Amino acid sequence: MKLALFDLDHTLIPIDSDYSWGQFVVGLGWRDAQSHTQANDAFYEQYKAGTLDIAAYTRFATGPVREHGLQRASEAHLRYMDEVIRPAMRPAAFDLLKHHQAAGDQVIIVTATNEFVTRPIARAFGVDELLAIDLERDARGEFTGEIRGTPTFREGKVARVEQWLAERGLDWSRVEHSTFYSDSINDLPLLEKVHEPVATNPDARLHAIAAERGWRILNLFE
Repeated sequence: MKLALFDLDHTLIPIDSDYSWGQFVVGLGWRDAQSHTQANDAFYEQYKAGTLDIAAYTRFATGPVREHGLQRASEAHLRYMDEVIRPAMRPAAFDLLKHHQAAGDQVIIVTATNEFVTRPIARAFGVDELLAIDLERDARGEFTGEIRGTPTFREGKVARVEQWLAERGLDWSRVEHSTFYSDSINDLPLLEKVHEPVATNPDARLHAIAAERGWRILNLFE
């Protein structure tokens, strides 16, 4: 098996889908603009600094969905896809994904953004396999705000890929070749695990590490 793994935000799309969803729900009037934007900005800065409490952020990010219900939120997400995500999807990202698919690689999007926000995005890219933050549900099928299982964040991305392999009776030794595309220093554990790490639209710290180690640096949107 050959794996082609992709981060999503600022890697396949030039925006952060979770942050943008937060701004979108503010526009719907589901959140106070000032307080929500301040909190959203603070969490985003923590993410970039590598200090994010992923459980606390997940509770914050899923708040509007929990308060308005999954059905209404899903309807809003259709607008979000049309108004925010699809305009941000670039031909270069589609071409890269199709290149790996045509080569017979198993393409997986591995993202620290939750499944509610990202599953429709993965489908829009033509990718069936998504490893995202899985969300707990209550007896009614609504999200509780808690994370189910291991979050796909930092070292958790490695663990979730290993879990995906194990569910298919495989492990890293059975992977002939693996590539991971990411923009973020938070993804260093998985970048160091694969055969071919590709720093894609990298942040400053990842760019420095990639240059030092001789990793490929890809600027997908230039």
